[in-house]
Amino acid sequence: MDGHWLTQARRQKGWTQERAAARLRVSQTYLSLLENNRRTVSRRLIRKLQREFEVPATQLPVEPQEDASDARTVANALGRLGYQGFTHFKRAKRVNPAQLLFAALRMRDLEPRLSEALPWIVYRYPDLNWPWLVQRARLHDLQNRLGFVVALARQVAERKEQAATAATLAAVEQQLEPSRLAREDTLCRESMTQAERRWLRKHRPALAQHWNLLTALVPEHLSYAA
Repeated sequence: MDGHWLTQARRQKGWTQERAAARLRVSQTYLSLLENNRRTVSRRLIRKLQREFEVPATQLPVEPQEDASDARTVANALGRLGYQGFTHFKRAKRVNPAQLLFAALRMRDLEPRLSEALPWIVYRYPDLNWPWLVQRARLHDLQNRLGFVVALARQVAERKEQAATAATLAAVEQQLEPSRLAREDTLCRESMTQAERRWLRKHRPALAQHWNLLTALVPEHLSYAA
């Protein structure tokens, strides 16, 4: 959680640090450290913050699991974030979208309806915790998958004439570009057959070829790009 956001949220309520600290049952000194990004927010405190403030999903702590996620967990989290088609999972635990995207990108195989939702996460939340996400992607050699998803989301933003979002995502693309891997990868479909791989090498779109991914995904396949 960004301490500057916490400061702004407190001031929007017209609360002093002393009053906010009393409501959260912490010391004023500790709250000051949080607002200056000198302490991290504990799980217990984040629950208190969500009772007192409207905490955006992007401000939730990132708690990456080292074990790969599963399709149901991804679908649940997407629904909780508001992705159309999965909103019946509204009672699922709300997670930071950067955490969700990282977990999904790490999966060996992701069904098409879920992989098509990955650019939506980026498009819907362009203010992701990019330093954390880019660093984690590079650590796990996922920068090509992430770069492709970001580029696809940027194309969606351009189609919808959302210049600010498109510019933000273009900057992330440029950040990932120097670390682009030469090895071939898939968009979370490692079990595809050799015949499928050969076909995609010849017919994949230019964006997928640039990021060395075997996928045919383009904005026209995304319902939210219309």
